Amino acid sequence: MSDGNAFDDPRVEEPGEAPEGYDDPDGEYDPYLLGGARKKKKRSWAGCLAVLVALAVVVGGAYVVGTKGFHYLKDHLSHAADFPGPGHGKVLFEVKSGDSTTTIGRNLKSDGVVASVDAFLSAANGTKGIQVGFYQLRKKMSADDAFKVLKNPQNIIKDTVTVPEGLRVADIVQVLAAHTKYSVADFDKALQNTAALGLPSYARGNPEGYLFPSTYPFGPTEKPADMLHDMVDRWKQAAADDDLVAGAQKVGKTPAEVMTIASLIQAEGRGSDMPKVSRVIYNRLDGPGSKEGTNGLLQIDATVNYALHRKGVVAVTTEETQNTDSPYNTYLHPGLPPGPIDAPGDEAIKAALNPANGPWYYYLTVNLRTGETKFGKTYQEFLGFKQEYAQYCTTSSRC
Repeated sequence: MSDGNAFDDPRVEEPGEAPEGYDDPDGEYDPYLLGGARKKKKRSWAGCLAVLVALAVVVGGAYVVGTKGFHYLKDHLSHAADFPGPGHGKVLFEVKSGDSTTTIGRNLKSDGVVASVDAFLSAANGTKGIQVGFYQLRKKMSADDAFKVLKNPQNIIKDTVTVPEGLRVADIVQVLAAHTKYSVADFDKALQNTAALGLPSYARGNPEGYLFPSTYPFGPTEKPADMLHDMVDRWKQAAADDDLVAGAQKVGKTPAEVMTIASLIQAEGRGSDMPKVSRVIYNRLDGPGSKEGTNGLLQIDATVNYALHRKGVVAVTTEETQNTDSPYNTYLHPGLPPGPIDAPGDEAIKAALNPANGPWYYYLTVNLRTGETKFGKTYQEFLGFKQEYAQYCTTSSRC
């Protein structure tokens, strides 16, 4: 027997050598592990990757939740934050279609108008229906003051422009320039790009007659091209309401011809006389034979004035009717002029689509103060109207 040093015992195997009868599928043996057990297997790379991915998902989710939570807390738990007001400077604030009260509050806070979203929601107190548009606000307003401005639609910033019926494009431009921050030159430039106006194809690029007369609330960011486009869109609405395309077919005309007829009615008639003026025009265009001596000539003074670039209701002379060389001169050229001579309103368009029933070929306004207009079938009747008008003029300065 030896000194008792176990390492001298020849029965102890050297490291790396498995005892007799030990079967190690990995080919490794560590005698320093308890009972001579095998080493644990190494983790595969796929397993480690799965752990890393799972960890990333957890960390990423925590970041997202944390970020959203931070903004939520920032927006909603700072309800005590409110500016004392009244504020300073100017902020042009827009409420867009679909904006909720919370969205409006966030945008106000982002623009520096209110101190917190919750202060604005508290001021709104569940109120909905803030109208779309632009509002003039200030930096660092109290939430209550900001809400008071937004809840009143009278505070929407807009240039309200009323364009009356019967104006030509040149006159409409003058009205727009007088009521907006843009000049006549700005509108004339916008009119040059007729493709951007949204005109119907049958207008052939000519906006005359298609800038619909109405009242327009133009926003502060609208430019001349936008305003003109709005007016054409408003015409499209009227055309759709009056069923212009189908109605034109019903009276045997194209939509373009109906718009031209409507412009003549707008220039010549008023109120309940419009459908009668419409009937006179149709009778002269489509009546049988010589059309009671008119031979298809409309003989409308307004067309000669248009050719002469003359504004207003002005009586034309015989010399002007005979010598004005223009396709718009309906004393010389039978049928309709090339296009509208003004912007007809809805009443005139309706009259063009629905002429009154009657045999008339002539009409004449015999009283310029009241607008009384008489209608007749024959030229002899018309001569009687002229005598009545002449008598009126002896007592009136309107002639």
